[in-house]
Amino acid sequence: MEKRIPRILLAAGASGSGKTLLTCGLLQVLVNRGLKTVSFKCGPDYIDPMFHTQVIGTRSRNLDTFFTGERITRYLLAKNSADCQIAVMEGVMGFYDGVAGTTTQASAYDLARVTDTPVILIVNSKGMSVSLAAYIKGFMEYKKDSHIKGVIFNQMSPMLYPRMKKLVEEGLGIKVLGYVPKVEDCVIESRHLGLVLPEEIPELKGRLLKLAEVLETSLEIEEILKLANEAPELPYPSLEKTNESSESLEEVSENARGAKENEGLKDLSQRYIWSCKKKLQIGLAKDEAFCFFYEDNLDLLRSMGAELVPFSPIHDKHLPEKLDGILLYGGYPELNGKALEENASMRQEIATAIKDGMPCLAECGGFMYLHEKMEGMDGNFYEMAGVIPGKVWRTPRLTRFGYITLEQNNTQMTETKIRVLGETDLGHSPAHEFHYFDSENCGTTFHASKPGSSRGWDCIHGTDTMLAGFPHLYYYANPRIPQAFLEKCLEYQEKAQK
Repeated sequence: MEKRIPRILLAAGASGSGKTLLTCGLLQVLVNRGLKTVSFKCGPDYIDPMFHTQVIGTRSRNLDTFFTGERITRYLLAKNSADCQIAVMEGVMGFYDGVAGTTTQASAYDLARVTDTPVILIVNSKGMSVSLAAYIKGFMEYKKDSHIKGVIFNQMSPMLYPRMKKLVEEGLGIKVLGYVPKVEDCVIESRHLGLVLPEEIPELKGRLLKLAEVLETSLEIEEILKLANEAPELPYPSLEKTNESSESLEEVSENARGAKENEGLKDLSQRYIWSCKKKLQIGLAKDEAFCFFYEDNLDLLRSMGAELVPFSPIHDKHLPEKLDGILLYGGYPELNGKALEENASMRQEIATAIKDGMPCLAECGGFMYLHEKMEGMDGNFYEMAGVIPGKVWRTPRLTRFGYITLEQNNTQMTETKIRVLGETDLGHSPAHEFHYFDSENCGTTFHASKPGSSRGWDCIHGTDTMLAGFPHLYYYANPRIPQAFLEKCLEYQEKAQK
């Protein structure tokens, strides 16, 4: 199938060049103009899509070629761009920076290549003038298919801009699409996991409206829209069809990066459309402590038959009634240790439910919450749910950071095999870790391998009803996991009804 999607990708030469601020500002401009806009973040980032969605009101999702390869990435772009007039993608790190620090895989360039999207290079111009031309030329020519079609100068004075625009356009033959002057009152501060949350920035909506006013004047919006409309039609598979050919889905196997012999991924045409025969009530922890969600994960669960019921481990005293499973995703439990500890009734109910067999998926912050004790950012240790023996503590630097591939440790056993969510082999799963905390009980059910490296480690507590560990999972990379979870939830429901 093919679809026409007007689209652009905003990229930069390095982190800290102003991608997020400029992307949010441009999205605000487009929304102000009445254009139905969708945005995407390249890579496994959680917080930037929060800004896109909560502050500007645009639908925002992640696109990650490490997780979903080429065809499924295009499918997700097409699915989430339905009925939208323009798609704006925000790059990650430096334009060519990818997996293992030595490849372009999963880089912003890789996403532009896979989706055939025109790129606008954001250039932090502070301290440069003529050197800007050499800098831009290097990015344009490093890869012949760079897709770089335009440039925006960040932190440039209005006086210098006309001269730099003339120099670059005449010297390089690329369109300069505007500049961003220094806007100190629109800065978004950093935090240990990236950016602060949108609601923590005073008057953020007002700041972005002000930035949008500036960009309406300093950017060539009509030229940017023209570039987006020049993007070619996007070919993509239609995974919802039951008669989807096996050939069109074989590329999904590349999600596992090297798992070419993984037979478990051969029947994805059925697994993507699998749905539960009964409606399932799944509790979704959602508050200031648990706020890291891949929206496509939630969408896939809903399409499989889950009704997600939000609850707050901080504010609600009890779990929602008649749950068939629990989801504890990541966020900032370490900033809310005292509040989580004080809600003893919730901690006890979650512990009792899981110990009594209610299926649970827990990642990173949710995994931390399941421990006996957790160190908060204030240095104090707080009582947590107590499902997993041991404690979690803060480390001085990032712990086990980056992309990994997970493989179940017991797949080679010849005797009794451990079942994880009812499965003896859940297959290879691309995943991601990003945390400043560590546990004295990380689990040993899976082995994590770093791509492009000999480094690896054991992780995750896997039981017949629980999967809990530091790694973040993207369900389209291995839909066997959400299906296995929901199948266990169905078993739990049926037992409870007897």
